[in-house]
Amino acid sequence: MKRIRIYTTTYCPYCRAAKALLESKGIAYEEVDLTSDPEEKIRVMQKTGWKTVPIIIIGEKLIGGYEQLKELERLGKLEELLA
Repeated sequence: MKRIRIYTTTYCPYCRAAKALLESKGIAYEEVDLTSDPEEKIRVMQKTGWKTVPIIIIGEKLIGGYEQLKELERLGKLEELLA
């Protein structure tokens, strides 16, 4: 199974929703909390080109945010990406 990394902040409802979706499916993930590290948040956003959190990466592929993760799950493609 590919590694999932989620860049989050504690005050982001979409971050909580993304984590809840993964947890409901029993999918493990690595969380990187950017709340108290604004410099790292800027660096990650510049590197990925994504401007909001959560920033979700599966393997080496940027998935996007919660809406993109939810759509992958709705289409039945999330498990496919994890293989």
